[in-house]
Amino acid sequence: MPSEGASTVPRMASFKRALLGYRREEVDEAISARDEAISAVEGHAASADAELASLSEMVIEREREIRGLSERLREADERHAQSIASLQSVSERLEEIQAQARGQATRIRMKALREAVEVSRRTQELAEAHEGSANGAAPGSDTAEQALGELFEGLIRLEIGPLGDFSQLVGFENAVGRLGASEISVERFSEGRATLSMQLDEPVDLLRELEENAPFDFNIRRTAGDNLILDVDEDQGPEQHAA
Repeated sequence: MPSEGASTVPRMASFKRALLGYRREEVDEAISARDEAISAVEGHAASADAELASLSEMVIEREREIRGLSERLREADERHAQSIASLQSVSERLEEIQAQARGQATRIRMKALREAVEVSRRTQELAEAHEGSANGAAPGSDTAEQALGELFEGLIRLEIGPLGDFSQLVGFENAVGRLGASEISVERFSEGRATLSMQLDEPVDLLRELEENAPFDFNIRRTAGDNLILDVDEDQGPEQHAA
């Protein structure tokens, strides 16, 4: 079987033969050289084994450190993911609370506005009733006669009601549009009463025109500058309400 590498043991020298065999001195020197070579090889092998063992320990230690770092990295990732999930949950809850707060605030404002309008309306009715009774005439009768001939121009706000349904509001809005008003908008429609705003570019006998074109009869409760309040005649027949 061929050798796997070059031998480090010196080859045996050729011994000179003596009378009774090889010379003793040469044999002893050869054996001594062989033993020294073997010792040297064994020393190199021992050194290599020691280095190999040291390298193995270093590799094992590095692997242990890598496993430790990997474990800490995994734990950090888990904590980070939990923190993100927690922040997202808190953010969603805050958005929900803000939406609830905005809705509640809107409901409170609308309720306060309706109550204020109702209080103002009732106060005005009482004041007009008191003024009419003191003068011995029906409330608003003189005002109605004067308003029917009055010309209105510019931005006008008009409140009317009670309206039976939304179709009556649409019919009244169409009648206002036929008078040449522009920028017509419904600012409020609550509890059967609607408030409209319109722009009159030219002087118009607004109330008389509405009396002729509106789909229902109405009474004039109040005229104050550019603010009008009309009350729908609730004694008219069903066919007029549906018109």
